[in-house]
Amino acid sequence: MIAKKAKKISNLLEEVKSCIEQGTYRFTKHALERKNERSVTLPDILEILCTGYHEKIKDQWDIVYKTWNYAIRGKDVDQEDIRIVVSFDQNGLLIITVIRLE
Repeated sequence: MIAKKAKKISNLLEEVKSCIEQGTYRFTKHALERKNERSVTLPDILEILCTGYHEKIKDQWDIVYKTWNYAIRGKDVDQEDIRIVVSFDQNGLLIITVIRLE
């Protein structure tokens, strides 16, 4: 039997902001490596997650973890485009990766 996809979160940016305000977010090992490798600071990431926009076309269903990964895009303090991929689990917001687009 094929597992049914979970419904996407309709108020994504509100959910993300709520998790940040409550401190219920964490980074995957991969996201921490990419954050450091790409010289993106924690304040930049939090600012983008709170003020960026949902790049819906980049959302993907993760077949392994059976959850949606969502793309949020915004600019850092140097006005460079950054995409942050996030997901949610029972503990809150999970930051999957950080991508510099320029």
